[in-house]
Amino acid sequence: MKKARLLSIFLSLVCTIGLVACGGASTPAQSGEAQVTTLAETAAAEETQAEEQSETTELDESEAQSDDDEHDEEAFVLTDDMKIVYFANFENDDISAFTTRGENDTTKLSISTEFARNGQKSLMASGRTESWNGPAFKLDELCKPGKEYYLNASVMQRDHKPVTLSFQYTDQAGEVHYSNLMEKSGKKWLAFNQVNIGFTDDMTDVYVYFEGGTEDIFVDGFSVVEAPAVGIEEELASLCELYKDDFKVGTAITPADLSSKGFMSLLEKHFSASITIGNEMKPDYVLDRNATLENFEKTGNDEDVCVSFAAAKPALDYCRDNKIPVRVHTLVWHSQTPLWFFKEGFDPDGEWVSKEKMTKRMENYIKHYFETLTELYPDIDFYACDVVNEAWLENGGYRKAGTLKEGGDRSMWVKVYGDNSFIEDAFTYARKYAPKGCKLYYNDYNEYMDGKLKAIVDMAKDLKEKGLIDGIGMQSHLDVRQGADAFPSVAMYDHALDVYSELGLDIQVTELDATVPLSSRDKYFEAQAEYYKGIMSSIYAHKDHVSAMIFWGITDDRSWRNTQLPLIFDKNFKAKPAYYTIAAVKEDK
Repeated sequence: MKKARLLSIFLSLVCTIGLVACGGASTPAQSGEAQVTTLAETAAAEETQAEEQSETTELDESEAQSDDDEHDEEAFVLTDDMKIVYFANFENDDISAFTTRGENDTTKLSISTEFARNGQKSLMASGRTESWNGPAFKLDELCKPGKEYYLNASVMQRDHKPVTLSFQYTDQAGEVHYSNLMEKSGKKWLAFNQVNIGFTDDMTDVYVYFEGGTEDIFVDGFSVVEAPAVGIEEELASLCELYKDDFKVGTAITPADLSSKGFMSLLEKHFSASITIGNEMKPDYVLDRNATLENFEKTGNDEDVCVSFAAAKPALDYCRDNKIPVRVHTLVWHSQTPLWFFKEGFDPDGEWVSKEKMTKRMENYIKHYFETLTELYPDIDFYACDVVNEAWLENGGYRKAGTLKEGGDRSMWVKVYGDNSFIEDAFTYARKYAPKGCKLYYNDYNEYMDGKLKAIVDMAKDLKEKGLIDGIGMQSHLDVRQGADAFPSVAMYDHALDVYSELGLDIQVTELDATVPLSSRDKYFEAQAEYYKGIMSSIYAHKDHVSAMIFWGITDDRSWRNTQLPLIFDKNFKAKPAYYTIAAVKEDK
């Protein structure tokens, strides 16, 4: 039986047990310590992580626009040859597979005949009083670990505000993690289509849920199907082999990617010279509040913090087993860093700590970070580290004091320090504790804009003079637009490379992607290919100063900017025109 059904989005994460480090001591986190966590997490706990998942980047204005129109988005079609794990059109009134997000969630789940994408009925989540309230579906009760699936659904919010598909899981250390997977907006039914899902035995309480706004949310055509096996184009020249004599070619991954054979085959062929763990080595994943509080109660020392790499372990294990060098991303950042880290008693509702106390906390955090990492993975080459990320604004000033809830240009580091003086402290401690051979970088986006470029250069000169910095990380989140109006222009990007090269420091392109306009499908793929060719030609021309070129992902569907198709392989693991122009830059030399 063939039925048009709407789909969901990319989601998947993996986690396993890690070590917790505190006060210089490391002890294994036993499986018995893992707390069975319901979805009754507070809004504050969730918002600290979920609202800050993506890199903070100034994007093309078109990205902020909704891709809606007056019509329902095209629905996915389930066919007889698909292996369906779960399907619900709610015509039989069965909503037993869905739950609210715990005792603090005011949502009421029921069957509605008011709206339906297909048939007469849908699932309605009403009575929502917080944006994080909503309908949740437990994945690990139906899906097998280590296997790849597609998750699909049609969703609509009553007032047509954006709807976000999010993901939650508990790692082996008992820590709960959240991530926003995709946000969509429109005037009618929204299609969340073909989402890759995968997890391992070490991940528990795995949920996907819909959130955003506080109006009623309606869900229809919800399905989970086994993903078909898809091969890659083995005949293509390997990018990391083509450029191996010039610089490393690598990519960013999360543990979610490990369950996709096609994705990992592309990684091994084209991007195996370097891996960046996309989220799981950032402060909000690594800083362990439960262990920190336990240590505080025992010792009374509120300047020490504890760390855990439980969330990153699957990806790090893969790097270790396959001897792939790793970029550490990132130590000090205004985003994805927990509020409690800056507060007295490690209480998010407490008073802000003094600059002196925060400096001690920073040192202990960086110390435990590197000591634990190298103890766990002595055989991994941690060859680079983004010590500080995104500290400067486009006008060359530092961020305003405050939390991200108060504005995207705010920083809790500036709230405590009063300015950007924390940068030197971070590099001082990174230089002191980083493993031998690990180079230290300042990393930023819009790094080619005049005001920010000047601020970075002035900072880098000062840090270089003090022997604290080794290089500049150019994130390179770029926008093709329609081609002729690309931002930055190739000339602007090339100028930035010229300026950074003159510093006498190393350069790494750390998060490369280039978007096309929303809903344009393949219309601008040729323009994207020409733009990538220009950017690649500029990077290659500076190869004596560039040691790595890292793409922020591999396939469009798994990108953090997936609605604008920014990468060089499509969701079916096939090369886009941009692959060929990037390869040609080297092949034509």
